[in-house]
Amino acid sequence: MLKNYPAIYTDFYELTMAQGYYLSGRKNETAVFDYFFRKIPFKGGYVVFAGLSDFLEIIKGYRFHQEELHYLHTQGFKDSFLDYLKNFSFTGNIHSVKEGEIVFASTPLLRIEGNIIETQIIETILLNIINFESLIATKASRIRQAAGERLVLDFGLRRSQGFGGIQASKAAVIGGLDGSSNVYAGMEFGLNVSGTMAHSWIQSFPNELAAFRTYAEHFPNNTILLVDTYDTLEQGIPNAITVAQELKEKGYSLKAIRLDSGDLAYLSKKARKKLDAAGFPHVKIAASNQLDEYLIKSLLDQKAPIDIFGVGTKLVTAYDNPALDGVYKLASVNDKPTLKISENVEKITLPGIKNVTRYFNEDGTFYADGISLQNEQKPVSHIEHPFLPTKKTKVIDLKSEPLLSKVVENGEVINDICSATKSRSYFRQQIEKLSPEYKRFDNPHVYKVGISTELKSLRDTMIQKNSK
Repeated sequence: MLKNYPAIYTDFYELTMAQGYYLSGRKNETAVFDYFFRKIPFKGGYVVFAGLSDFLEIIKGYRFHQEELHYLHTQGFKDSFLDYLKNFSFTGNIHSVKEGEIVFASTPLLRIEGNIIETQIIETILLNIINFESLIATKASRIRQAAGERLVLDFGLRRSQGFGGIQASKAAVIGGLDGSSNVYAGMEFGLNVSGTMAHSWIQSFPNELAAFRTYAEHFPNNTILLVDTYDTLEQGIPNAITVAQELKEKGYSLKAIRLDSGDLAYLSKKARKKLDAAGFPHVKIAASNQLDEYLIKSLLDQKAPIDIFGVGTKLVTAYDNPALDGVYKLASVNDKPTLKISENVEKITLPGIKNVTRYFNEDGTFYADGISLQNEQKPVSHIEHPFLPTKKTKVIDLKSEPLLSKVVENGEVINDICSATKSRSYFRQQIEKLSPEYKRFDNPHVYKVGISTELKSLRDTMIQKNSK
């Protein structure tokens, strides 16, 4: 659906502003917008940047078709503006951090450059995609952290918000999960897909053992049995062991059992003992049912012998923090810096075209992110807290690298768009460079993000000028 009509996947005011710019004779004026977020979700210490690949795919096909133009005509838009939209495409430049990057509050993560109409008109779709996928990828990374090296799968499609489940499954893999039950996302994005049976399968047979045997007959190489439909300990697990023995006699092996209700720590321990005693120590135990990073951590702290986790509702709905507050703010018009002033100091934006630099500790871990003006002539010696003038951090002698790189030039995507699995590999590489104090669930350390002295001076001067 979205691939067919991306241009009207937007807020109405984006189009009214665009028409206003056009009718005012401003269509060739230039603008630069920044995307960033103000607050890290889940009371955490970092965010996983995701959604770039989907956004770039949208930009490649961003057009207004006849059906859309006709609809906009019925909404009162002028014929001259609609004629302009007939040949509209994005022709600007986009600079971005890499998908899968570990990012922090207040750091510009995307810079959009172009004429004032095209940079304005893509705001909503950028925010919709980047905010949501980054949120889910971050939640997934926390779940991955809790589960360690155990297999973790996304089971959330049936609880997701409509077609957002497709993006959620992709973002979950970028954030470190191993695969998904979502077949559509699997085909679309090359994800590993998996799944076995529901309780309804077992209920549809005369008895549980018949249901297990039939499933094993048809899927002997991938038999995972759901053991909690009736009585987990007295019926489900014994029946699974019977089928495991029958599979063994035929040269196959029961892959796993799954627990989907009850006291997962207690039941998994009892199941492990029964399976081991029957001679099946290789059979894994999978668990699902309202899991999140906190429950997984609790289960493993209790030494629950669970090998596979299926996470659903609390992942794809970002249960405890349902939105990332990413914003899209104008930084420059016709090569002149601009900013938004607010009584809330944290909402005052940073003016001008900016670079973002990441600084590293001697051991290669992340130390701080610095934001500076693109045209600064001298190397940045130290960065300052954006809002607390007494806090400064020396960076002159530290190893560093730029975070933003050009991904779209003159409207053309200039590099291959990364797959979800490639972005996951990059995430796994980068998360290892983040020190443990930023990854803890309780009161994580606050990562340093600062601005250069020149940028601070420009901002403060513009605030004083605009306050008069």
